Amino acid sequence: MSSTQQLLLGENAVNIIPNYIEEVFSTFLYTGNGATQTITNGIDLSTKGGLVWLKERNNARSHFLQDSARTITSYLSSDNTDAASSGTAVTALNTTGFTLGSQSGTNGSTNTYCSWSFRKQPKFFDVVTYTGNGLSSNVISHNLGSVPGFIICKRTNSTSGWAIWHRGNGTTSYGLFALNSTAAATANFSAAPTSTTFDAYNIWDTGNPANASGGAYVAYLFAHDAGGFGLTGTDNVISCGGYTGTGSTAQNITLGYEPQWVMIKRTDTTNSWIMVDNMRGFFQAADNALEANSSNAEAAGVSMTGAMQPIATGFTLFNANSAVNASGGTYIYIAIRRGPMKVPTLGTTVFAPAFVQAANNNANRVQTGFPVDMTFMNTAGSTAAVEMYEYDRIRNQAFQTYSAANQQSNPYGTDVSFASNTGFANVSGASRAAPSFNIIFLNFQRAPSFFDVVCYTGAGSGSGQSVAHGLGVTPELLLVKNRTASAENWSVLITSRSTRVVLNSTGAEGSPNQYFGGSSSYIAPTSSVFTVGPNGETGAGANTYVAYLFATCAGVSKVGSYTGTGTLQTIPCGFTSGARFVLIKRVDSTGAWYVWDSTRGISAGDDPYLLLNSTAPQVNNTNYVDTDTTGFKVTAAAPADINSSASGATYIFLAIA
Repeated sequence: MSSTQQLLLGENAVNIIPNYIEEVFSTFLYTGNGATQTITNGIDLSTKGGLVWLKERNNARSHFLQDSARTITSYLSSDNTDAASSGTAVTALNTTGFTLGSQSGTNGSTNTYCSWSFRKQPKFFDVVTYTGNGLSSNVISHNLGSVPGFIICKRTNSTSGWAIWHRGNGTTSYGLFALNSTAAATANFSAAPTSTTFDAYNIWDTGNPANASGGAYVAYLFAHDAGGFGLTGTDNVISCGGYTGTGSTAQNITLGYEPQWVMIKRTDTTNSWIMVDNMRGFFQAADNALEANSSNAEAAGVSMTGAMQPIATGFTLFNANSAVNASGGTYIYIAIRRGPMKVPTLGTTVFAPAFVQAANNNANRVQTGFPVDMTFMNTAGSTAAVEMYEYDRIRNQAFQTYSAANQQSNPYGTDVSFASNTGFANVSGASRAAPSFNIIFLNFQRAPSFFDVVCYTGAGSGSGQSVAHGLGVTPELLLVKNRTASAENWSVLITSRSTRVVLNSTGAEGSPNQYFGGSSSYIAPTSSVFTVGPNGETGAGANTYVAYLFATCAGVSKVGSYTGTGTLQTIPCGFTSGARFVLIKRVDSTGAWYVWDSTRGISAGDDPYLLLNSTAPQVNNTNYVDTDTTGFKVTAAAPADINSSASGATYIFLAIA
């Protein structure tokens, strides 16, 4: 723990070990190999214990649930009432994940799979076993350390339904319905669980309590808004709540954080248990739901197209989809916070440039070592006009950075698929198969104090609209793009200068009024919100937007400015091994948006660059920017766009170690 963290926590900080969501939960996607394979997701399931939940995505096969409280090779299926069966789905729980056997339903050759790992941790998740007594009360102890919001019980030595208790909307709890069924719920006003116990008799499936005499049971307990996480131990990472559908009127479900995993069940009528996550595609245009009660392949059951999207404070429901937002329908949900929560300390864990040669660009896998949340893609090396596109995980669509054009789905075919924990699942496109098309990808992962992505809907407020973000610090560079209108510029806020520039333009900086504030006043962003005005670029009523937020993160990134000298000068960034990415824009006068990266080369004598604001091809054989241990250098050979000696020549930059 750093000295800064100890100061924030107080004099007893040495006795506090912070917990983070990335240590206790993981959605991990993999492809089966038909033999054995180890899934490394960073979750300690061996010494801590927990639950592994597996589902084949591309075929109709049952769910597999295996946990540390029972024999590891004993699995249950949430979509049926079968007793526990023995198999080779998961053969070992490890300190960094788990090992798969050769079972076809969980590791069939070339099939695609999803795994959700829940580690035991107070105020998040617990798993216990017990024996039923057949009476009207059977109090079972647990170690959740807080009052559960959701409990699932399953008899393992005989057929039975998956019995459920859910706290509902906080006033009406629900029971008498099953995880393996689409049936509606019945309000159950029996005694609620406590922070140390629950009564098995109060957990019912569609007709029976989870308490048959002599029955062997397993119970999975999920916390609700219990805190216990983050640097101060007060952050919530899991919420169990309820809401009423509005039909076609979009509504926001407030959690206080952005979720990465959500399960929803309609309670007033029959409907499936919908499961979405941000690794398989949790965005408005997606159709990537799985159903806990069904063996359906992904998207083969309930359609979720246009239904949901995560936002910084929860998730938005967009249409009248019966499964999640029918007018007057009642719903329950379980939501888990997006990670990572830790502030990064190495640039390589959150940024990775990748160069794909033309000969390999079909079905090629771009490996970054982390899930990519945003990428810039350009056909580097071409002598013809090129296009710089930007993609992100939340939208799963592309923008041209050099124009005001509206977003579009993968313009070159299947360019970017974010369904991978270590990079891109695939990169292809027949229109790029020509040998002249080498592709550069500049890949970013969202992380506190470094980079964030926020989607929001404009309110058209003349006094300014506050938009929540999850960066955790005040953004220093903020890019906003209208997703609805077809001809709105990229609006860029430079916080340190209280000015605005346009990404798809070489223009100088100007007033941020009406773009980032009220109609006639600028409102500076904070560590939790930024403010947009009624202008079409940033906050027009009913228009949808995406924002990209960057900040200085010690040893990882630097957002700053410098004054041109016309001579060689070093730009210190606080790095120890130099910059691997540099973005520069002159702001006092006209100037292009220059981009360099270490994959194409940042070295003395040859620094190939691309322009975010132009379709001009990559320029080679220049010596404008060099690396320096502490950051980067701009040379005397650099043009006025980069290092003018004119009085007042000012430049902004983003550098990443």
